[in-house]
Amino acid sequence: MFAASELLDIVNTHLSKMDFDRSPRGLYEPIKYVLSIGGKRIRPVLMMMAYNLYKNNISEILSCAAGIEMYHNYTLLHDDLMDKADTRRGKKTVHKIWNDNVAILSGDAMLLLAYRHISDCPSEKQKEILDLFGFTALEICEGQQLDMEFELRDDVSEVEYLEMIRLKTAVLLAASLKIGALLGGASEKDADLLYDVGMNLGVAFQLKDDLLDIYGNPVIFGKKIGGDILCNKKTYILIKALKLANANQSFELMEWINAVSYDPEEKIANMTRIYTELGLKTICERKMEIYYQQASDSLARVQVAEDSKKMLMAMIDNLMFREM
Repeated sequence: MFAASELLDIVNTHLSKMDFDRSPRGLYEPIKYVLSIGGKRIRPVLMMMAYNLYKNNISEILSCAAGIEMYHNYTLLHDDLMDKADTRRGKKTVHKIWNDNVAILSGDAMLLLAYRHISDCPSEKQKEILDLFGFTALEICEGQQLDMEFELRDDVSEVEYLEMIRLKTAVLLAASLKIGALLGGASEKDADLLYDVGMNLGVAFQLKDDLLDIYGNPVIFGKKIGGDILCNKKTYILIKALKLANANQSFELMEWINAVSYDPEEKIANMTRIYTELGLKTICERKMEIYYQQASDSLARVQVAEDSKKMLMAMIDNLMFREM
C-alpha cells in the first residue's frame, strides 16, 4: 500500500509534467501558474488511496486524479475572484497578476480540462464517473451560492451552515474517494461507504479550518489568524457564538460585526475573547469528533483487509489533527 506522502509525490510529478504548450499562451499560463504553487493535493491523494485499497497500478488512475485536482483549483481560482483575495498559498492570485477576465476564462478552461482528464477512464465506468463528477460540481456551485447568501444574513442556523459546508467542501472529498473506489473495482456497498467517509471527513475538515482561523499558530497555519473574523464570515464558531451569547456578549459581538471603522487586531482579540468565554473551541472540537468518528466507522465497514485501510486511516487522522 502507498503512503499519502508517496502518492503526493506521484501526483505532483504528474502535474509538473502536464503539457500546456498551446496557444494563446495568455489562456494557459495562468493554469500552469495555479498548478505550480502547490497545495495539499488532498483530493487526488484520497482518490488514489481509495483505488489502492483494491488495486496497486496507481499509474492507471493518474489522469483522473489530476482532473480532480485541476477542478479543485478551478474552484479556488473563481473563489479568489469572488472574494477579491490578493493571495493564495502565499502567492498572488491570478486576477491580481493578470486581471478578472483572464481569471474567469482560464478558470473555465481548467473546468473543461478537468472533465477531459476525469473522462480518461475505462469506457465501462465512464458514464458512472462523469455522472457523479457532474452532480458533485453542481452541488459545489450550490454550496458557493449559499456561502455568498449567508454573507448578507445574520440569522444563519447551525443546520444551514453544516449543509453549506457539506456542499461546498465535503462532496468533492466524498466523490474523490468514491471515484477511486469505483475505478478500483470496489463493490457498490464499499464505494458508497467510502463516499460516506469523504462526506464526514469533509465536514470535519472545514470545522477544523474554522477553528484554526481563530486558534491556530500563524507560523504553522501559513496565514494570518482572524481572517474570518475581519470579514464577518459566517463560520460554525460565529453562528454558535450568536446563539449562546448572553445579552452583554451578544451586544458586543454585534457591535464588532457592524463596525465600519475599527482596529483589526482589536476586533480579532475581543471576538476571540468572547469565543473563549463561551467555550467554543471545545464545542467545535466535539462537533468535529462526531464527524470524524462517523468517517472512521464507515471506513471500518469497508470490506477489505484491515491492514489495507491503515494508510487511509492515517491520512484521515492527519487531516483531523493538523495545525495548518
